[in-house]
Amino acid sequence: MSPSSSSSLIHGISISVSDDEEASGRVRVRVRRKRHRHPASAARRRLLRRAARLCAPLLLATLAVSLLLYESYRLSPSSPTPPPAANLTRVDHTGAARAADGARKPCLKILGPEKLQNLELPEVPEQNLSVQKVVYKSSLLHLGDDDSSRTEISRFNSFTGYQTLNEREESFKMKELTTLHCGFYNENGGFKVSDVDKDYMRSCSVVVATCAFGGGDDLHQPIGMTEVSIKKVCYVAFWDEVTRAAQEEEGNKIGENLMIGLWRIILVRDLPFSDQRLNGKIPKLISHRLFPMARYSIWVDSKSQFRRDPLGVLEALLWRSNSSLALSEHGARSSLYDEGKAIVKKHKATPEEVKIQLDQYRQDGIPDEKRFNGKKALAEASVIVRDHAPLTNLFMCLWFNEVVRFTSRDQLSFPYVLRRLRMPGVHLFPVCARKDLVNSFGHRRKAKPLARERR
Repeated sequence: MSPSSSSSLIHGISISVSDDEEASGRVRVRVRRKRHRHPASAARRRLLRRAARLCAPLLLATLAVSLLLYESYRLSPSSPTPPPAANLTRVDHTGAARAADGARKPCLKILGPEKLQNLELPEVPEQNLSVQKVVYKSSLLHLGDDDSSRTEISRFNSFTGYQTLNEREESFKMKELTTLHCGFYNENGGFKVSDVDKDYMRSCSVVVATCAFGGGDDLHQPIGMTEVSIKKVCYVAFWDEVTRAAQEEEGNKIGENLMIGLWRIILVRDLPFSDQRLNGKIPKLISHRLFPMARYSIWVDSKSQFRRDPLGVLEALLWRSNSSLALSEHGARSSLYDEGKAIVKKHKATPEEVKIQLDQYRQDGIPDEKRFNGKKALAEASVIVRDHAPLTNLFMCLWFNEVVRFTSRDQLSFPYVLRRLRMPGVHLFPVCARKDLVNSFGHRRKAKPLARERR
C-alpha cells in the first residue's frame, strides 16, 4: 500500500482514504457492484476476436490486389488498339450508327438549312416502268358488278367494292394499263368531304397527312421545317365529328381559316367502316385518291409528332436513292409469320382471322424468310414517304385491298405485296431514321367504333 493512501476490501466494498481525508476525519466510500458475466456473451466476444484475426489478412490481400490493378490500368496506354476499318461504326439495337468513341451520329442525313431553302421538286421523270396508268374500278364504270348479290361475310362494302379472288390475282399482274379496286367504288360509299376541302386537296403538290377518328389522339404540331417548306407543303389532318368534339372540349378549336396551327383540318362525314383502324387506312394507304394532283406525300401516325423538314425528308429518303416508297424496318421482328404470332399474343387480332390470312399467303407461295433484297422482310408503317407515280399508286392500292380483305394489321400484308409485285425503288430505312423523323407519344385514348358496318 502506498504511503499517500490506504484501502481495504470488505465483502466487495472498496474504501479509499487519502492523507487529506484522514486529516480532516472524512472518509469517502465508493461502492463497486460486482459484474456477473454471462457465458454466452463471452463466447461471442471470443468468436468475434477470432474472426477479426482471420479476416484481417484477407482484407489486406484484397487491398493489395486492387492497388496493383489500379497501377496497371493507370500505366497502360491511354487509347486502345483501333478496331479494323470495317468496324469503325456499329449499330445499336435501334439501328443508330455510333462512332468508335461511342458518340451517336445522326442517322437521317438531312441537307443543311441553306440547301433546304433552295430545294426544289425535281422534274417529273419520263415513265419507263411497266405500269403507265392505273384505272380505279367504280360502280359507274363497271355496271356489271351486282353489289346486292354479294352475300359472303367480309369487310368489303360499297366504298371498297367487292373484289373477288380472281380479281385479286389479276391485280398483281403489272400492265401498262392496270385496272383494280382502290376504294371510293360507289359515290354513296362514304368518306365524304366538303367541296371546299376537295378544292384545297386538289391544290396540294406535297402533303404531310395524319388522321384521328373516333376521338383518338391529340394533334401534334410539326416542327423543324423551313419557311420555304411551310409555303410549299400542305399539312392535312383528317378528323370526324367525334374527334372534333373531343378536341374542342380540351380547347383545340378549328379556326375560321379551317386551321389549327399548321394543320388544315378536313372533316370527314359518313365513315365507311365500323372499325376505326380501317377508316384510318384510307388516308394512310390511298392518299393518292384524296390528293389527285399531289406528287409526293408523307404519312405520320397520329401518335407521332413530325419533326423534320418535309422537302429535306423527300430528298434524303427518295430523291437521293432514286426511290419511290420509303418506310421503316420493323424494330422487333423480321418475318411476317412471326409477326402473326405476336399479333395474336398481343390480342390485336383474333387467331382465326390471322390464320386465314397466313394460310392464304402460304398457299400463294410466300416463304417464311426474314430477309428480302438484303433488308428485313417486315416493315413498321407509322411513317410512309412516297411518290404518287402510277406504280407506287398500284402498290398502295394492292396493300389497301389486302388490309380490307384480311386483318387491319398492315405490317402483315406489306411483305406479301412487296414479294408479289416486286416493285423497284422500295427503301426500307433503319429504325433510328424513323426516330429521327418523329417524336412518338403513344396513343392517348382508344378510338370509339362506329355503331354498324356499311354494306
